[in-house]
Amino acid sequence: MLNSFGITRSLAGPIRRAGSTRILVFSRVYSTGNKDASGPAAGTTRSSRAWIGVLAVTALASGLLGYSTAKTTNTAKTILDSPQRTHTKLNTVFGSPEDFRKAIEELKNALSDNDSVSTDSDDILAHGFSVNYHYPDSLHSVVVYPNSMEDVVKIVKIATKYRMPVIAYSGATSLEGHFQSHPVGGICVDMNRMDRILEIHEADSDLICQPAAKWMDINDILKEKGIPLFFPIDPGPGATLGGMLSTGCSGTNAVRYGTAKGEWFLNLTVVLPSGEVIKTRRRSRKSSAGFDLTKLFIGAEGTLGIVTEVTIRLAPLLPTTVAAVHFPDVRSATQAVIDVMNQGVGIQCVELLDDVFMAATNKYGVSKRKWPVKDSLFFKLQGPNRESLLESARIIKDVVEKYGGTGFSLAKDDQEADEIWSDRKNAPFSAFALIDGGRAIGTDVCVPVSNLPELVYETKKDVIESRLISTIIGHVGDGNFHAMLLYKTDEELERAKEIADRMVKRALALDGTCTGEHGVGVGKKKYLVEELGAGTVELMKTIKHAIDPLGLFNPGKLYPDTPSEPESLLDASSVQK
Repeated sequence: MLNSFGITRSLAGPIRRAGSTRILVFSRVYSTGNKDASGPAAGTTRSSRAWIGVLAVTALASGLLGYSTAKTTNTAKTILDSPQRTHTKLNTVFGSPEDFRKAIEELKNALSDNDSVSTDSDDILAHGFSVNYHYPDSLHSVVVYPNSMEDVVKIVKIATKYRMPVIAYSGATSLEGHFQSHPVGGICVDMNRMDRILEIHEADSDLICQPAAKWMDINDILKEKGIPLFFPIDPGPGATLGGMLSTGCSGTNAVRYGTAKGEWFLNLTVVLPSGEVIKTRRRSRKSSAGFDLTKLFIGAEGTLGIVTEVTIRLAPLLPTTVAAVHFPDVRSATQAVIDVMNQGVGIQCVELLDDVFMAATNKYGVSKRKWPVKDSLFFKLQGPNRESLLESARIIKDVVEKYGGTGFSLAKDDQEADEIWSDRKNAPFSAFALIDGGRAIGTDVCVPVSNLPELVYETKKDVIESRLISTIIGHVGDGNFHAMLLYKTDEELERAKEIADRMVKRALALDGTCTGEHGVGVGKKKYLVEELGAGTVELMKTIKHAIDPLGLFNPGKLYPDTPSEPESLLDASSVQK
């Protein structure tokens, strides 16, 4: 799914399955039909309420344990562990190869469509390989294509019966290995047939859709229908709603609209590892009824359930324009952003593009202009009318010039604004123009905005000293930036990994996070204890164990290994023989 460096599906997934988001029902009016109180829209079943009670008790117990054993200081450092701490060990023992063969046969009988279950080698490879990350390929045993929530329930129950890992898959734009298989194999649940918009409620500014609906398609459909609303969470092209919420993503609009962990996902319908279906809440704009279970699944990376339906909030579509300005160095550019943000002007996005990125854009050859090869800022301005946009541009120009900004230019019309912004959105492709046949580690971190100039400056210096090539792009209005570390040889890959590791450690030392929007997956889980504290990570594992005691849902992702568990997803020594 996901993010500023998401590669389109044509690079990362099986093209024949991609499709476009299809609209099933279009309604401009609030749907007033009453629902049966026993249905999923009314809440949970008796067994799910019992599950929630168990979760509450275990979460409280683990929380008290974490509280009693972790201490914080007024520095960024947290005391992470104590001799009294116990560890929740997640299950790593799965079914045998014979069990998996039986499961595949049962899946073929359970799913009605002839092409809903695939063991084709090309299909298996397409779902286990990605150009987006550098981890060794790990292939699924089977790929299944559910058409409905009921199909997902059948798949989950068969997986439970035969102790087979279950990995959800949709946009394939993830960068941290979220959808690769466990080493023993497993069931890849390709959700791309569940891509419909089910209802649009213009008066309520919300929309109900299936998990494989793409954010770009949703916005295109709203525009085609003449509805002046849009979904503002904007990761990489091809990202789907299910993957976006599962990784807690964001994008260039985060400075104005926040992230997936805000209130943009109102409710979810989820198939739990038990096969039970729950709906996290009603469609009302707000609710204080109990736990916010919607957010429990946001950022859970498919480890707690498979989402089959989503209600999202929409925002008014306002006039925008784009401006660009250039700086002598990244430190000056990032310091200028801090000052601009404090002016209160209407900014929807502000992006840092370093000199290497600008050179890559020129070399890529798609842009209609030749950019100065300088560290630059691209602003997307937002306001109710043209006059407000011009006033914001005037204020920004005055501020950036105090920090050495030159060549400030404002798009003359919407077409030119789209062309300039397309150069920013082409970041994943333009970077590869710098090195023929190369690959990349695309990684991101986030820090408090005031710490960003130091972090970007030190990272750029590190890249130069390591003799590698990397573009740097930052959603600098909220302290988030990305490096796309290019490599061709194994030796260069190791150097790139070392740079990425130092980048994370600098961010943590500056009270930041190891991942601003890419998620954890395989690549970032080793940093979670240092970032969150052992008590917090233990609470996460306690919740995981309560909901998925067999550990079947996306195993090996998100949760750091305990000393008694394998050190890597690729260590299959614990597999049942």
